[in-house]
Amino acid sequence: MSEKKIIAGDRLRSFVERIERLEEERKALNDDIRQILSEAKDSGFDTRIIRQIVKLRQMTEDERSEMESVLSLYKQALQM
Repeated sequence: MSEKKIIAGDRLRSFVERIERLEEERKALNDDIRQILSEAKDSGFDTRIIRQIVKLRQMTEDERSEMESVLSLYKQALQM
């Protein structure tokens, strides 16, 4: 019984350590993205728009079309 606990503990530690490494990588990537956005801002670009374009480019054409249709509907409802 105690052998299973040791094995489970080792496996759990492995999961936790892998997650911690990925969290560190994610932090480094987020820092890189902030750096790029800072460069874009310094070049006169609107970083809010750049972020929105990145989101749009990650969508499929159908997802983008649906989102734009719903957005248009909401704008009409609000008389915008």
